[in-house]
Amino acid sequence: MHRLKSISLFMLLLTFTLPLATPAYADGIIIPEPPICIPGPCPGPIRIAQLAIKYHRVQVTIEDQVAITHVDQVFRNDNQWEIEGTYVFPLPPGAAVTQFTLWMDGEPVEGKVLTREEARQTYEEIVRAMRDPALLEYADRDAVQASIYPIPPGGERRIELEYTQVLEADNGLIHYSYPLNTEKFSTQPLEDVSVSVEVRSPHPVRAIYSPSHPVAINRDGDFHFTVGYEDTYVTPDKDFDLFYSIADSDIGLNLITYRDPESNDGDGFFMLLVAPSVEVDPNRTIAKDLLVVLDQSGSMDGEKFRQAQQALHYILDHLNPQDRFNIISFSTGIRSYASGLRSSEEAWQAKDWVDSLSAAGSTDINLALLEAVAQADGERPTIVIFLTDGLPTEGVTDTQAILENVKQAAPSNVRLFAFGVGYDVDTFLLDTLAQDHHGDTTYVTPGQAIDETVSGFYAKVSTPVLIDIELDFGDVVT
Repeated sequence: MHRLKSISLFMLLLTFTLPLATPAYADGIIIPEPPICIPGPCPGPIRIAQLAIKYHRVQVTIEDQVAITHVDQVFRNDNQWEIEGTYVFPLPPGAAVTQFTLWMDGEPVEGKVLTREEARQTYEEIVRAMRDPALLEYADRDAVQASIYPIPPGGERRIELEYTQVLEADNGLIHYSYPLNTEKFSTQPLEDVSVSVEVRSPHPVRAIYSPSHPVAINRDGDFHFTVGYEDTYVTPDKDFDLFYSIADSDIGLNLITYRDPESNDGDGFFMLLVAPSVEVDPNRTIAKDLLVVLDQSGSMDGEKFRQAQQALHYILDHLNPQDRFNIISFSTGIRSYASGLRSSEEAWQAKDWVDSLSAAGSTDINLALLEAVAQADGERPTIVIFLTDGLPTEGVTDTQAILENVKQAAPSNVRLFAFGVGYDVDTFLLDTLAQDHHGDTTYVTPGQAIDETVSGFYAKVSTPVLIDIELDFGDVVT
């Protein structure tokens, strides 16, 4: 693979920064040109479809606020004729291209880095020819351009591009944006779309938040984390945004405000991010109570139940010295490890009890949850982990009745986290239970490891350091 000389000069732009409020329109597109009819003239107007985007994969590394974005896209020609196209990739302000490879029949094709003036001229020419006003949003930006010919009917072209930009920290809050809005440029939903972000920071990272997409966050201490988003057969209609805050203090505090400039309403919105350190001093950990509600009905038999038992082993091995716990297993009826909460010193005995369980019987969810919340101590933080793979089939089976029963019985300090295993769970029941009791829901599909999922979750909630948080807005009306 040969180096692109025209790109190497562009590296000088690395010293520029990206303002926080500026969106980074950087989604590469291929604009097809009208076919040439031989012999002419063409037999009337020919409608040209935009190329389909087969997959769109983005890998980002951010270190010391320098973001390196690697884009990998495959385009497909769904027209019935061979076409020529122009690939245009509008660059974020201050970005520098470090790699650009356009693969045609296994061979790399050189691209051209355009100045802002050249890019504007290219956009205007395409808009005049194609009458595609969507391109006008890219005016006044540097760009990468490459001519692509031929693209046979049903043929594909792969493009890889990498650029670097510097992210600005606004009062300790850092914003990374990548535009995934491909709706107006793809004829079909994307078969595969993913964004992976890895961040290494010289300062402790506190809050991590994506307002645009459901993301998985994996933290490795205070200075390193990864974020992942992926989906299939979707037409993304919003850009990918990631915010994270940095602070040397024990608790990070950041405020994000927004007011629609086109609205006549003078009021706006705000979001307050509060996050403690990930690396916790054991002496400052708040004692908690943990109640595990485990489905041992017949449908859990086999590998699923074995993995659930391994997950419980992990939880019991990672109790803090001042924690208390109990385990309630349920099927047609319920069984409890103990009559009430027990000290973490009994964890080894509880592991033996878990290993003695076997899966059989029906599913009495209502009775099991009521037994668990009845043991909650209103004076201590209480976490309920509820794991099931099915629908209620025993006792109270009406979803609304179960929700109301648990709401009335559970103290306000209970946080319930539900894990649904497989495809036969009552998602409305699990989601509402978690929402009503300040928790979250995780679904484990067939083939996923139950023990790894539950263990990974517990590692995040095992050491609470902030409880009973209150906000005082004074005279401000919210």
